[in-house]
Amino acid sequence: MPDRRVAAEAAEWVRRARAGDPQAFAVLVERHERMVLRTALRLLGRIDLAQDAAQDAFLRLHRHIGRFDESRELGPWLYRVVVNVCRDLARRGHGARLVALEDAAALSSPDEGPREREDAITRDEQRRLVQAALLTLPAREREAIVLRDIEGLATEEVARILGSSAGTVRSQVSTARLKIKRYVEARGGTRP
Repeated sequence: MPDRRVAAEAAEWVRRARAGDPQAFAVLVERHERMVLRTALRLLGRIDLAQDAAQDAFLRLHRHIGRFDESRELGPWLYRVVVNVCRDLARRGHGARLVALEDAAALSSPDEGPREREDAITRDEQRRLVQAALLTLPAREREAIVLRDIEGLATEEVARILGSSAGTVRSQVSTARLKIKRYVEARGGTRP
């Protein structure tokens, strides 16, 4: 089974990093950096803060790798660390603000026709509206919907990461979805 092989390989990298192998730690960072940065960006709404949060998350991993149980998956632990780091940044007064996204024109390729460029512009505007809506949510709802709907984690995993119950996560996600839908519709966008 590929999942078992991947899990065994990941456990081996953790074991080697725990033993002090800097190359193994670099592999762990490389394998998780996009997920960590993407999650932090969605929670904080600013690339500079997300980069700081990612750096802090990996510093925490480095500091605590010796105590990490290699039989556990690293991903869920890192999600929890990222959420906590983002909460810490928010408590220090770094409120979430809209991320400046690239212009829609820059996203389209020169080979695209007018219809494709129009579709790209519509998708870009939709992403902007959803990102703006995410940043209006209370932190707990934003964390739940980012981890559940955007990162694709199971409800039970999100509950473990956030230290709450599955029922609470379902409620937070449901409420967040409704708020996002209303936000987008109020600004003339179509449903996300």
